[in-house]
Amino acid sequence: MATNKTVFFLIGILLIVLGISMLAPYALQVILNEGNHSFLSASFVTVFVGVLFILANLEKEFKLNLRQTFLFSSLAWIMVALFGSLPFLLATQNFSFSEAFFESMSGITTTGATIISDLDNSPKSILLWRAIMQWLGGIGIVVMAITILPLLKVGGMQLFKMEGPDSTEKILPRTVEVATIIISTYIILTLFCSFFYWFFGMTVFDSLSHAMTTIATGGFSTHNDSIGFFKNSNIEIVASIFIILGSIPFISYLKFAKGNKKIFFKDVQIKGLIKLLLISVIVMFLYLLFINYESSLLDKIRVASFNVISILSGTGYVTDDFGLWGKFSLIFFLFLMFIGGCAGSTACGIKIFRLQMLLIFLKNQIRKIVSPNSVIISKYNNQKISDNFINSVIIFIFTFLFIFLIIAMLLSISGLDFITSISGAASAISNVGPGLGDIIGPNGNYKEIPDIAKWILSVGMLLGRLELFAVLVLFFPSFWRN
Repeated sequence: MATNKTVFFLIGILLIVLGISMLAPYALQVILNEGNHSFLSASFVTVFVGVLFILANLEKEFKLNLRQTFLFSSLAWIMVALFGSLPFLLATQNFSFSEAFFESMSGITTTGATIISDLDNSPKSILLWRAIMQWLGGIGIVVMAITILPLLKVGGMQLFKMEGPDSTEKILPRTVEVATIIISTYIILTLFCSFFYWFFGMTVFDSLSHAMTTIATGGFSTHNDSIGFFKNSNIEIVASIFIILGSIPFISYLKFAKGNKKIFFKDVQIKGLIKLLLISVIVMFLYLLFINYESSLLDKIRVASFNVISILSGTGYVTDDFGLWGKFSLIFFLFLMFIGGCAGSTACGIKIFRLQMLLIFLKNQIRKIVSPNSVIISKYNNQKISDNFINSVIIFIFTFLFIFLIIAMLLSISGLDFITSISGAASAISNVGPGLGDIIGPNGNYKEIPDIAKWILSVGMLLGRLELFAVLVLFFPSFWRN
C-alpha cells in the first residue's frame, strides 16, 4: 500500500541533490574570494534535512498511487523553492524572505522574473545559483511532463503517455529508465549551447550560465541588459536555436534515440510550433517595417525573430525594449506569452498541442453544423482522440484564463497599475519572466512591487509550471479522504 512516506522519501532525495548543487556556487565563492560562506551553510542545512526525510520515511517497498503522485508533484516544487531560497537569505545583498522565495520560485519554475536590480555587480555565485535553479527546474518539469502528468490526465496530457503499464504504482522504475535518456540529452544540449556561446564571444562563466537558462527556457541572465548586453548577432542566433531545441518535446529526442529518425519532421506539435514561430516573426517584422523601426532590413528580421522566439517559448531573454514599439507589440507579445512551447519540453504556457486540439474541436463543431448526421473521427498525431480528451483541453484553457484573471485582479488590489497587473499575471502563470510597462517590463524588475504581490506571483508561477490541476486538486477535501 502506498503511503505518504514515499512522497517524503523522494523529496528527501531531491533536497540532497539540491544541497549538493549548492557546492558549485560555493566553490566559485572560494575561487573569487567573495568572503561569504552562505552556500556552504545552505548546502549543509538542505542536505541535513534531506537525510532526515529519507531516514524518517524508509520503507521496504516504495510505491506511488494517484493521490501520492499529485501530492509529490506540488510538494516537491514548494520544498525545492523553499530550500533554494536559503542562499539568497544568507547572501550579503540583504534579501527579505519574500524576495528570496520569489527569486527561488522564479528560478525553479523557469519563469525568469527577478527582484535583483543590478545583475552586473551582483556576486557571481548568486548569478550561478540562479542559473542552476533554472537548469534543475527545466529538467525536472521535462521528466514530470513525460512520466507523471500524463498519468494524472492533466489537461489532455494523457495523449503523451509512454507505452507501458497504466498504473501509477509502476511509475518509479519507468521514471528512472526514461529520465536517464532525457537527462543525458539535456546535459549534451547544455554543453553544446555553452560551447557555441563561448566560441562567439562570451566568457566561460557567462556561456555556462546562459546555456543552463537557455536550454531550460528560463531566461535568467548575468547582465541587466540580458542577451542584449553582448550586442552580438551570432550569440542571438545561438540562443534562438537552442531555445527552440528546448521548446520541442523531449520525448522526441527519446524516440529519436530509439530509432525513429524522422520524428522531428513528423511530430504534429513540432510542426505546429515552427509554423507559429514563422507566422509570428513575419507579423512582427511587417509591424517593425510599418512603424519605421530604425535599423537595417536584416536587423529588423533578427530583432523580430529573437524576441518572438524568446517570448513564445517563455524564455524571456530580451535584446530591446519591445514595450517602446507601440501598443500592437504589447498586445501581440501578451498573446504569445499565453501560448508557450510544446508539451513535454522545458517551455511553458497553454502549449501548442492544446491550441491544435482546440482548432480540431472548432472544425468538428462547424462540420456538425453543416452535416448534423455525419460521424466525425478526430485524430491527433495519428492517435484517435475522444471527446473526453478534447473536453479536458477546453477545461484546462478555460481554467488557465480564469486563474489569470483572478491573479490580475489580486495584483491590482495590491496596488499595481493595470498594465503591470495584467502582464504580471500573464508572465507568472505562463512562466515567461519579464512583463510589460515601466515597472516589470524588459528593462525593469520585480524589486519594487509589494511583498503581497510577490507572493501572489509566486503562487501563479507554481500553478502555471505544474499545469494548474496538479496543485488545485490538493484544495479539495475529497482528495484527502481515504
